[in-house]
Formats: sequence, structure tokens, C-alpha cells
Amino acid sequence: MNDDLDPAGVASALLASFSVLLRRVRQVPTDGGLTMPERTALSHLDRSGPTTSSALARDVQITAQAMGATLSTLRARGLVERRPDPDDGRRVVLTVTDAGLQALRDKRNARAELIAQALTSGTFTRDELKQLAAAAALLERLAQNI
Repeated sequence: MNDDLDPAGVASALLASFSVLLRRVRQVPTDGGLTMPERTALSHLDRSGPTTSSALARDVQITAQAMGATLSTLRARGLVERRPDPDDGRRVVLTVTDAGLQALRDKRNARAELIAQALTSGTFTRDELKQLAAAAALLERLAQNI
């Protein structure tokens, strides 16, 4: 097998490239003022649905105290709300509010715009843009197979 097509080498190259891309995108400030822990909590609640503070902390692998502080800030800003658990009225679950969903959309849109600006900066040819578009579909399929 060609060294360029060695699955372990491709995996390493992809991970290194993703790491650099994500780090660069996350370093650029965007409007909305979401910190990384706030964005992580909102994103997880958006994807997974209502959950308890302790379950959310466990899922994102941070301490319950740190999650409590993050959720307190999000609640104060109206981005998360507490509701009785429909399965157990003694418990409280957290959900993302419409304002929280908008904050996530704004953050995602700002990051997508940042990448779009980089793609249209003149350093990428039309053929390279086509390759990146094709790669996006393949990366999505790769993610679904992990």
C-alpha cells in the first residue's frame, strides 16, 4: 500500500489538521460573548436535550462545581432554564432557551463566516474549493462511522 494511503498515517494527518483548524477558529473572538465552557454546555444541551446539571458535567467531563458555575451564568443571561423532570418531578432538568439557541447559531455563523473569509481570500483555487467541498462530505461520513 502507498505510504500516502496508510490509514494510520491518514488518521494522524487528519487529527493534526483538525486540531490546528479548531484551535484557530476557537481563538478568534466572536460576538455573543460565550466562553468555551458556556458554548460546550449549550451545544451539549442542544444536541442531547434536557438533562440534569450533574449528568451534563459528567458528559462533558468537568466537575459538578464548574458546571454549576457555568449554568448559573447561562441561567442569569436567559440562555438556559430549569424545568421539572417530566419523568421524576423531584428532579430538575436544564434546557436551552430560544435565546440560547440563537446565541449558538450566532457563534456558529460567525465561525462559518470566518472560514468562508479564509476560503475567499484568494489563496484557494476553484479546484481546491471543490476538493474541500468533497472532503466535507467524506469527513461527515467518517464521523458517522466512528
